[in-house]
Amino acid sequence: MDIFTPKERLLRVLHREKVDRPPVICPGGMMNAAIVDVMNITKHTLPTAHSDYRLMSELSKDVYQYTGFENFGIPFCMTVEAELLGSKVDFGTLSCEPKIIEEVFPSVTKVEYKNIKELLKDGRVNTVIQAGHYISKSNSDVPVIGNLTGPISTAASLVDAMTFLKELRKCKEASHRVIDYVTDFLIEYAKLMIENGVTVISIADPTATGEILGPKTFQEYAVKYINKLIDGIHAFHVPVIVHICGNLNAVKNQLPNIKSDAISTDSLVNLRMLKEEYPSLITMGNLSTYLLEFGDSVSVSKQTEKLLMDGINIISPACGLSTSSSLRNINAFTNTVKEGQII
Repeated sequence: MDIFTPKERLLRVLHREKVDRPPVICPGGMMNAAIVDVMNITKHTLPTAHSDYRLMSELSKDVYQYTGFENFGIPFCMTVEAELLGSKVDFGTLSCEPKIIEEVFPSVTKVEYKNIKELLKDGRVNTVIQAGHYISKSNSDVPVIGNLTGPISTAASLVDAMTFLKELRKCKEASHRVIDYVTDFLIEYAKLMIENGVTVISIADPTATGEILGPKTFQEYAVKYINKLIDGIHAFHVPVIVHICGNLNAVKNQLPNIKSDAISTDSLVNLRMLKEEYPSLITMGNLSTYLLEFGDSVSVSKQTEKLLMDGINIISPACGLSTSSSLRNINAFTNTVKEGQII
């Protein structure tokens, strides 16, 4: 019998307190576990659930029930913020996630600055906060994780990404202004989620990697604005997880400067070695999503056991799950964490 509820266990880890075993979670957002197998069983489906808070709630509960992940995660995409700020979104299909199809501004020098609180009265923000309220009221023992697209990635969804990345160096003053504005927007969005029952905020910022930005630009922009966002969320007494994609070698020494309560990484990163090098970090991850999609359940269990042996604090998929990942493999993953059981 478990000593802690899923909510207690995750919060204890994020508060650096002792637990009986690591939580096993899939936060939502970029790391979305609404796979086709689950939707085919329950008939609560995407893309409709992106815009209907009751369906979003039901699908998040389906994921919790069928996959064994110990959390609810909302929303199921990374486009809520950019859409609200004016970019055009293709909502995808049952098996294909939403994506930005047209950025709203041609340059950081052309961005229009609107009243953030007025912006947050519209769009799918209401879907997300209503879903958070509905789920949290009826499931008090399970953490609700609210997902944000990080400041750099959100800004890169307002301005063409290639233009944006060039302008980080060529138009620094305007770039800082845009990202600061986006960060203020994200803080207010997080506040609404928290006021409506979200337990933890997870930030995924896939454009903010050492491979894309390089170490100097990563420090100047990514660390600065991710930390501003974290400080804003911490002011509401809610813990924060930050996921950083890709190979961390170029920026690894900057990780202790990020103020999050846990760092999640891609499968390229050896988390055991990262923990040894930076013992203050609470680590999260990082089972290969390629293995979850294309491997077999025995291999999944064996790799999960290695994460447990390595002392990873929170067990999760490494990055975004493919919607075609098999439910059998995901169950092998979550059951191995909970019971040491090979399916």
